[in-house]
Formats: sequence, structure tokens, C-alpha cells
Amino acid sequence: MTERMYSVEEVADRLGLHVRTVRGYIRDGRLRAVRIGKQYRIARADLEALTGRPASPPAGAVEVSSIVQVDGVGRAEADRLGTLLQAGTNTGDPGRALRLQVVHDEQRNRMKIVILGGAAATADALHLLDSVIGSVLGGALGREEAGDSQ
Repeated sequence: MTERMYSVEEVADRLGLHVRTVRGYIRDGRLRAVRIGKQYRIARADLEALTGRPASPPAGAVEVSSIVQVDGVGRAEADRLGTLLQAGTNTGDPGRALRLQVVHDEQRNRMKIVILGGAAATADALHLLDSVIGSVLGGALGREEAGDSQ
């Protein structure tokens, strides 16, 4: 399978730049390109290296966004649960990395977890959360709450 190659004009259109600017990037070495005849061609990987993000999502890519609400959770429990979820899901595989955000509402004693990522990685995170939530909130953390109220 051959790698997708872009013309200078295509790169300029994708980045919203002038063609001369893209050619300047090539001359300065900021953007790697291959000269074929009188034209430059830029590999997808080189375009991604310049921008720091994929040129376009691969065909069939799926991203899932989930919001999980957990009631009856204090600040300490929310912090622990968020840390545990972060550690359990971001295992170093960039293809399965998730973006997680944990928000705690002190007044309502509630936390919300926002999960963004691929379908399989999100499912794994939800399974982890499901398996941990009962033991964490009903187990050691629940005992701490009971000890604090005395």
C-alpha cells in the first residue's frame, strides 16, 4: 500500500496558507518534501509532523464521547476515583489514549467524568469504572466517610 502524497497546493489548502508559504517551509526544512520532476510532494507523515496532528482521520475512525455522573461522592473520593481511572486507562499506547476530565460539584456531592476516545478504549474505561465504583465507594472509601461522620 502506498502512502498518500500531497501537492504543495493541497497542503496550502489544508492548512489555510499561501502556496509560497508552504514552499518556504520546504526550503527552510520545516516541512519535508520529495521533489518529483518540477513539483514537490509531501507525505502524510511529514504533514502530520509539521502540524502535530493527523492530516485527517482515517476512514472508519470512531470517537466516542461519554459523560458519567456519580452521585454521593465527596471531594477525596472523586480525586481518588479520577486518579484511578486515569492510571487504568492511559497505558502508554497512543492508539488507545483517552481524554478524561473529572469534575466534582461540592454542593451536590456529585462527580462527572467526561471520556473522549475510541470505542474500544472507552468501553474498557467504562468497564473499569463499573467494576471499581462499587468497591471504591462502598468499600474503603465508604468506611472513611463513616469514620468521618462520627
